[in-house]
Amino acid sequence: MSRLLALFPLNLVVFPGEKLNLHIFEPRYRQLVRDCIESDITFGIPPYLNDGVSVLGTEMKLLSVEKSYDSGELDIKTKALGVFRIRDFHRQAPGKLYAAGQIEDIRDDPQADAVLKERITGYVRQLYDALGLRKLFLDLAPDYRIYDVAHHLGFTPEQEYQLLEATSEQERQEIVVEHLEHILPIVLETERLKDRARLNGHFKNLTPPNF
Repeated sequence: MSRLLALFPLNLVVFPGEKLNLHIFEPRYRQLVRDCIESDITFGIPPYLNDGVSVLGTEMKLLSVEKSYDSGELDIKTKALGVFRIRDFHRQAPGKLYAAGQIEDIRDDPQADAVLKERITGYVRQLYDALGLRKLFLDLAPDYRIYDVAHHLGFTPEQEYQLLEATSEQERQEIVVEHLEHILPIVLETERLKDRARLNGHFKNLTPPNF
């Protein structure tokens, strides 16, 4: 069943469960924030990719207004809920400055594959260690989802959108495994070369071979 949802296109992909801080300065989106406060509505962020508004987006709930400026600008905190598909895009919602769309919610299968998850966890540990991000790995909850790590895996916005298109956790796991198996050797070799480069120019304590 479709419903009308206010839209706020942005040049980024937002995943369900993600918390996003935004600085609001355009009058149309200041109006949107006011409507969220006064009418308790949600809004959607469809990624603006390749010079166009994407068909899929993520529904957002306003959590709080952290700061209001004299200029009317706002700092807000939001949380992503679920993924939707735009059936009909309107450049302006009825009587509003901001866009809207007739949307349908997308059902998602959250069941993960245990074997894939174990492989991904090992790959993520290697990647974070190589990049000096071990704290990110240590902070990872045992029941983490792909959405929880997706922004830290070296995906392009287009690849992140591919994750948004997936309708099951297992499908997202398969995408991530393929991606990590491709980039991890490159990252590890790059870091190895950087370590070697750092050694150049330093005094080395080497044991000569016995002839």
